Amino acid sequence: MRHVEADREHVKQMGRCHQIGNTLWLTMSGSGIGMRFTGRYLEIPICGGYVAKHGEPDGNYARLAVYVDGVRIRDEMIDSPHKRLVVIDQEIPGDFEVQLIKLSESAMSVAGVEPLVTGEEDLMVPLPDKAHLVEFIGDSITCGYGVDDEDFSHGFSTATEDVTRAYAHHTARLLDVDYTLFSASGFGIISGFTDDPQRRMAEQLIPDYYHSVGFSRDRFPGGCDPTQTQWDFSRLQPEAVVVNLGTNDDSFCQDTLEKQQEYAEAYERFLQDVRQRNPRAELFCVLGIMGQRLCPWMERACENYRKHTGDRQVHTLRLPEQDGNIGYVANFHPLERFHLAAAEVLAPYIKKTMNW
Repeated sequence: MRHVEADREHVKQMGRCHQIGNTLWLTMSGSGIGMRFTGRYLEIPICGGYVAKHGEPDGNYARLAVYVDGVRIRDEMIDSPHKRLVVIDQEIPGDFEVQLIKLSESAMSVAGVEPLVTGEEDLMVPLPDKAHLVEFIGDSITCGYGVDDEDFSHGFSTATEDVTRAYAHHTARLLDVDYTLFSASGFGIISGFTDDPQRRMAEQLIPDYYHSVGFSRDRFPGGCDPTQTQWDFSRLQPEAVVVNLGTNDDSFCQDTLEKQQEYAEAYERFLQDVRQRNPRAELFCVLGIMGQRLCPWMERACENYRKHTGDRQVHTLRLPEQDGNIGYVANFHPLERFHLAAAEVLAPYIKKTMNW
């Protein structure tokens, strides 16, 4: 057997990944690796961060899935420091497309891909890049919060998060593009989710962490903090960036005009930051799946941004709102059918605007 690092020579690195030694760390939802594998044996060893090593009271470990030729063959919670995921083990060599995707978000837990184990004669090459790359910036909706749990009375669990059933993944699939995410449940522009409009959740703001590999309460080896680890934006330069932020802000803003204006002003500043880091991308600002009260203020922020900067590469779109009469998943989040409905509106809008 031989050991092969999950480097760019051998695998496609998807989303925001971070290399430490010979281990490739996956942070955000949708991050992972992809390869074309020819051979008899493939094993993907996975290590966990601080959370997997020391335990997590609520069981919010990283959730990963392995696909072979588009079929999910493994669905694993990384609840121990090390796991061996045997992907292929057969007598006769074959040719396979293999992907490992982090289904859960970075806020609770990270996971590392250690050197892959293969046969001496086996080969692997990175999956080819698709023609285009889209970045999605968002909150729990983008992460696929609770999409595997159709009981609205239940709360957060990484075990029921699945980014591949959320609108961002479906949008990328409909467009046949690569995608990368920066999203965290409960986060907003001026406030994270709060059940008391008088109490601002100022520590849960996407603009404060967008520059990082990913917001996380977990740690890489040696105590390295993903939140304090700078992301190299030159590694992934999307042609389109989708911003879906405001659902959590609305829990704080409610109908208070001053707060709504503050949201619009902060949103405009965040667009300037996104533009600075993605100078050639078209920006798509969307909102509305879990409520549309802040949609006019998102649209005002974009209008003011265009007026103040002269940047016309900014577009707005209201996404269809979920129908509670049909149902919800955990904590009143959208069923996959509403994620699909949003994707079926967003994908053609991006395609037409981008002329893809």
